[in-house]
Amino acid sequence: MKRRALRNMGYPDGPGMEAALTAAKAARDAGHSAVVVRRALANVLNAPQDYADDDLYGPVAAALTTTMPDAPTEYAWNDSLTYAAWGEDDVDDAAREQMTNACRLPISVAGALMPDAHLGYGLPIGGVLATENAVIPYAVGVDIACRMMLSVFDVPVGDLASKQDRFRGVIERNTAFGIGASFSRPRDHAVMDDDWTVTPFTRTVKDLARKQLGSSGSGNHFVEFGEFTVDAPSSLGLAPGTYLALLSHSGSRGPGAKTADHYSRLAMKLHPNLPRELRHLAWLDLDAEGAEYWAAMEMMGKFASANHHVIHESVARSLGEQPLTQIENHHNFAWKEEHDGREVVVHRKGATPAGRGVLGIIPGSMASPAYVVEGLGEPASLNSAAHGAGRRMSRTQAKRKFRWPEIQQLLHDRGVTLISAGLDEVPQAYKNIDAVMAAQRTLVKPLARFMPRLVKMAPAGERPED
Repeated sequence: MKRRALRNMGYPDGPGMEAALTAAKAARDAGHSAVVVRRALANVLNAPQDYADDDLYGPVAAALTTTMPDAPTEYAWNDSLTYAAWGEDDVDDAAREQMTNACRLPISVAGALMPDAHLGYGLPIGGVLATENAVIPYAVGVDIACRMMLSVFDVPVGDLASKQDRFRGVIERNTAFGIGASFSRPRDHAVMDDDWTVTPFTRTVKDLARKQLGSSGSGNHFVEFGEFTVDAPSSLGLAPGTYLALLSHSGSRGPGAKTADHYSRLAMKLHPNLPRELRHLAWLDLDAEGAEYWAAMEMMGKFASANHHVIHESVARSLGEQPLTQIENHHNFAWKEEHDGREVVVHRKGATPAGRGVLGIIPGSMASPAYVVEGLGEPASLNSAAHGAGRRMSRTQAKRKFRWPEIQQLLHDRGVTLISAGLDEVPQAYKNIDAVMAAQRTLVKPLARFMPRLVKMAPAGERPED
């Protein structure tokens, strides 16, 4: 590859560029096609932490994440700003360093780190950052408005075992998995009648959105049937008991990824002098370019929600049932909220809103529970909680360490049938969800528990888009 192509991709001049050129030459010498090399280098740039142990691209990842000297003096750094944290014993040093760096930004006013935190891109996954009159595209994330949705049905739970082929078919027919997943006959939802010209960029992704509406994508996204257990009366309005439920996790798909990339590049161009460790925390002023990004982000939020509703409505029709209740919440978003008496922009990258009385869903893994919770409104967490169990190891590490026979035995022992997934999503790659819940007992109150029984994710080999 040429330097110009790498610059256009987003590679900075310096060690990262040189490492990428060396890796590209080595890959081509090894017989990799130009398309494969370009895709791999784009993946490394988007998620260097996933390639830390890769023999070929590990040096590129290391160069991209190497801390550079202090930034030029034109920035007034918040070196005294600290953040509250939960579950620190199980949070790696790299994630804590990313959170510390984010708090240094001149626009930062408060921060918090959730117990599911792990190394991310710019802001750690599980990072919460409040800023003043500015929005950071990468602190929102690549999968804008990624969300959870749960539908509870009045169907005997035993049907999942006795009629498994039927439920497997319901999942297979009513969504599609994979990085480019789309439908030849587009699904229908009112979101496609919204004003997609709200920004010049959102207009360009409307056709893609129409094709991908109702799809689930790749990475840690899933659709699964399981047992939903309510132990006591609560604000859910369901009598204590065990119900059959559908749980889904996905976001704004290709349109969201393209939107994130477009505005992230714009932010970095507007702040070329940021040090390397802060480069992906470049921001947009809400009185200028940030207003356009905000409108695009909210459109992606509507689209992500529509994806889930299309899936759940289709499943309900296939079952011939109406849900007893539905719950939905999202992460990878920014909200305008009031904290300490002033309006701020709260970024929750892999963190769930947990204001007092706010319902949320916090999943574990394909073989561990998800919890429906009620927020307790903890000010120090900026009214936030974990968005899941959080990764314990990188995708590369998981694929090297585990093999399917041992995973299948674990799934069998836990009563889980897996339709499809990659080794990078096995349960052992994630933290213990019950330990995460214990670490945030001051943030949320569990109301009910969902245990997966029939799980579908993108098949092995798909590039993650979470």
